[in-house]
Amino acid sequence: MAAPSGVAARQQRSARFWLWLAVGGIGASMISFVAVSLARKSWMGPPLPMPRVGPPFELTSWHLPLDAVAVILWLSAIAGGVGVTAGLIAVRRGARPPLRPLLIAAGVVVVALTVLPPVGSTDALDYMAFGRIVVLGHSPYVMVPWDLIHMHDPVGKSIPWEWGRNTTLYGPAATVEEFLAAKLGGTSAARIVFWLKLANALAFGLVAYTADRLLRPDPAARLRAHLLWTINPLLIWQLIASAHLDVLAAAAGMLGLIVAGGWPGSSVAGNPRLGRLVAGGALIGLAADIKITFVLFGLGLAWTLRRSLASCAVAAFGMLAVLLPTYAWFGTPAVTAVLVRDERTTADNFYQLFTPDKHGFLMQHVGMVAAVIVVGLAIVTLSRLPGRSGAQPAIFAALALSLAWLFVWQYQLPSYDAMAICLLILVPASWLDWLEMTRLTAATIALMPGNPTPLQSHLMAQIAYYCITLAVPIVLLAVVVGLIAGCLLHRRRKLSPAAPAS
Repeated sequence: MAAPSGVAARQQRSARFWLWLAVGGIGASMISFVAVSLARKSWMGPPLPMPRVGPPFELTSWHLPLDAVAVILWLSAIAGGVGVTAGLIAVRRGARPPLRPLLIAAGVVVVALTVLPPVGSTDALDYMAFGRIVVLGHSPYVMVPWDLIHMHDPVGKSIPWEWGRNTTLYGPAATVEEFLAAKLGGTSAARIVFWLKLANALAFGLVAYTADRLLRPDPAARLRAHLLWTINPLLIWQLIASAHLDVLAAAAGMLGLIVAGGWPGSSVAGNPRLGRLVAGGALIGLAADIKITFVLFGLGLAWTLRRSLASCAVAAFGMLAVLLPTYAWFGTPAVTAVLVRDERTTADNFYQLFTPDKHGFLMQHVGMVAAVIVVGLAIVTLSRLPGRSGAQPAIFAALALSLAWLFVWQYQLPSYDAMAICLLILVPASWLDWLEMTRLTAATIALMPGNPTPLQSHLMAQIAYYCITLAVPIVLLAVVVGLIAGCLLHRRRKLSPAAPAS
């Protein structure tokens, strides 16, 4: 009896070690993100004048040099990624810390970052400009943010230069949300962004609440879900601090799959009613109406319902009931904006590792190459991804398709990972957790600090350059290789005959 007791004691000590490492890493990361957000004015551009009465709020007397912020954010991203990974290990080794303090801490950080100005990206200011354009009676699918500068609009000084000459790339539902925020925020760019961030925070909380309710019977799965989503500093940085709208689509799409496909053990699992299919399809349609890439969730649902053409048709009706009227309202320019894609790539794409010439054949046709790889990888993930037996079929299929696209498409930002993580938390734990956290951590570091202003010192600029063009692309490529190898090995283990009993 002594041996098992000693093994159990060692396992408990190991679980405690990983748990404390998780608390330290996640805590340090979150505190750092709040701190740099408080000092936005000293390092983040463009200028964002604060309203006389908040929110949002800002400390004007706290100065942080841009290079210092970059180092802080890089270390914070590493600490956050290590912290979440350590937490996942602790859960697998039996740790069951009380959830309430963790959720309260996450809630405090989310609220704090919601009432602070956006940092880490200027995308929220583009959303602000698109909403302002609609308030003025124009279409963001025709008019560009820089036109507001030429019109001497009050929000003109806060227009970012990177995307100022581009029309919106988002769907009509996103444009409506931006319009409502601009209507509430008036002529204050900061106040408009606050309303956008508040919507993100509510969507973020909705995903966390839904996962908590569904996974409540399984404490380990519930804790894992909150680690990957609710108290994940990297997701909070992308979706709340930087205010990327991916979280809105993720919330709608996740709920749509749950409604349409039911939940394992529920009375409608495997036999959804027509009303649920329509409602679920409509929610997935709303997600795609925000970002067209979430049509992959619809394809995942269709794959699950492929043996019943009537069910597919009903779900498709729900999706089209949302998509068609909104695109008809904004007209042909809206369709063109989301369907026309060029060969644009993100700076950390791994395809650049295979060619020294950015204008060579590969990079000129990288979209076509990536599309072929996506299709091939989707076939692999749909048939061999782990977790099928313990997951709701529609969620599993949507996750398989999302991972195939997310991991190999040539234009990917870390905020896009919300698409996969909102589904990953609802499937059984596997090696996918490690791959996703590795991908999210590397991609987040690559785009920090997210300021259009170059880093000040030559050394820091060189570190940032080689990080985004060499180190991170290598990691992202390794993650793709890991996904393919993991799927193939998982299938082989599954097909291997059981060892004979001794």
